Amino acid sequence: MKFWHTIKKGKDGVLMLIADDINKYYGNKKVLSNVSFNIPEGACYGLVGLNGAGKSTLIKIIASVIHNYSGKVQLSDNSARIGYVPQEISLEESLTASDNLSFFGRLYGLRGKELEKRTDEVLEKVGLAERKKDKVKTFSGGMKRRLNIGCAIIHEPNLIIMDEPTVGIDPQSRKYIFTMIEQFKKDNCTIIYASHYMEEIERICEEAAFIDNGKFVESGSVNHLLQKYAIPTIYVKGENCLPDELRTSSSTKEKNGGYLITSNNPLAEMRKIINFCKESRGEIERLELVKPKLEDIFFSLTGSQLRD
Repeated sequence: MKFWHTIKKGKDGVLMLIADDINKYYGNKKVLSNVSFNIPEGACYGLVGLNGAGKSTLIKIIASVIHNYSGKVQLSDNSARIGYVPQEISLEESLTASDNLSFFGRLYGLRGKELEKRTDEVLEKVGLAERKKDKVKTFSGGMKRRLNIGCAIIHEPNLIIMDEPTVGIDPQSRKYIFTMIEQFKKDNCTIIYASHYMEEIERICEEAAFIDNGKFVESGSVNHLLQKYAIPTIYVKGENCLPDELRTSSSTKEKNGGYLITSNNPLAEMRKIINFCKESRGEIERLELVKPKLEDIFFSLTGSQLRD
């Protein structure tokens, strides 16, 4: 059965990409099964899944790195320029940052003054202008990740595919990459962003699809998913702050020294807790409504056990 992701078209009603019934085997192992979806022009589309879920394989098919598969991937614009940021850092560490960019620029057909101009512009974008003559082997992991992105955008693509671009980097570089992505969005680039860091998807993507064991299990706008699967929950932490009926309820779970309580009427439960504390002289350290997270929704749909 196909799983079509229904999504609003872009600002001008244009779809950037249509994928139809994608299947992929490695030997006898099926790693993608009947994957179908579409992405509107200008969208930031997140692929959410654990390691080994099939994200990288799907990304490589879209980026034309993998050709041996069944199904169809179609770009609405035949002149679309694709920038692919692989999960593995694809840099020559014995060369400088500038030389790495120049190499990839030549692969994309840039030459002469145009290549020099774009190299300098990209070095500014990725925050490495002052290190352009330094060899990559002297760079931190975060600097290499940023340069890896730079090599993918030197030809000014309008479809940028990013596979786990923030793995193993420092918080400062992660923040810088998010800032870059926000600028890509302002420039009306279409972005496909694959990650198992679900808080990143929630932060930067308007649309998302959950992939598990090679299948799409759910998709839609991030806001819609959060609303559709949100379970009203409150968190309380303190001394003698819960009545016995709530403490022993199956809807109450201990977490971080406090309690998570699911309820169809969370405000009533909060009043009950406050009144109990007044009567029993209990002390409340924290009492709050819990905002739903994509991570919670993903695990509720796929199971909370990590799989090899």
